[in-house]
Amino acid sequence: MTTRRNFLQQASLLTAGVLLLPGCVMAEGNKNVGIQLYTLRNELPNDVKGVIGKVAKAGYREVETYGYSKEGGFWGLSAEDFAKLLKENNLTSPSGHFGMDAYIGEGKDEDLESYIAAAKAVGMEYVVVPYLGEGLRQSADDYKRIAQRLNKAAEACKAEGLVLGYHNHDFEFKQFGDTTGYDILLQETDPELVKFELDLYWAVRGNKKPADMFKAHPGRFELWHVKDMDKNDPKLNTEVGSGSINYKEIFEHAKEAGLKHALVEQENFSMDPFKSISQSYTYIKENLL
Repeated sequence: MTTRRNFLQQASLLTAGVLLLPGCVMAEGNKNVGIQLYTLRNELPNDVKGVIGKVAKAGYREVETYGYSKEGGFWGLSAEDFAKLLKENNLTSPSGHFGMDAYIGEGKDEDLESYIAAAKAVGMEYVVVPYLGEGLRQSADDYKRIAQRLNKAAEACKAEGLVLGYHNHDFEFKQFGDTTGYDILLQETDPELVKFELDLYWAVRGNKKPADMFKAHPGRFELWHVKDMDKNDPKLNTEVGSGSINYKEIFEHAKEAGLKHALVEQENFSMDPFKSISQSYTYIKENLL
């Protein structure tokens, strides 16, 4: 949360012309910390307005949505009503996760059209593919077909002023000969149209070094999912700064990656979820940005 003290400190540094500020330099200077609302999936459906209010109180200024459908909207709210709720809480939503399996596998263009309409109504910048069903990704050729569909979707997004993004898990790093599904997606999609939301936890769990990925494909990773890995059980998440992932090192490469939006996500908790998201926010704001 920006306090008067923090504001004055930042203003004095800028006035003095100090360039060696701690932390990363995001592309286009965005220093907001966001959250993927899937983090609060158990609480959100029962109290949308209350949860959004608590997210804002924790200091977040950006949220990423999940689970939208044309029938159910955003947890029972239309895109327009959800946009109003965000505005009331001084929040914006730069991106949303929209299920794309039917679009990719069955050619349901109408799904994509409904997602684009919802994204525009909320004021989003990115329509993000969150996951690939197992049946879609059995071979290298499957990933090439997926890339073709992503390129087509990206063109449709661009025509409406949006950008298509792709969010990974760890299955994309499975080897197919001398390549991986993720490498195929990077190579076969248009770098000007398709950006990547790198889930840093899953990348590390997939034995990848994010800095190497940024160096190989500079500017393509405009969104990050920031969630830490439990030191005792790598299959579990923990609060950012409390786990085994060296986030200070990763954030040093933010500019090379093209980072514009850093979004906290956590899938399991050992404390109250709202205390957890506040702790992660504070760590990122004070130590990484």
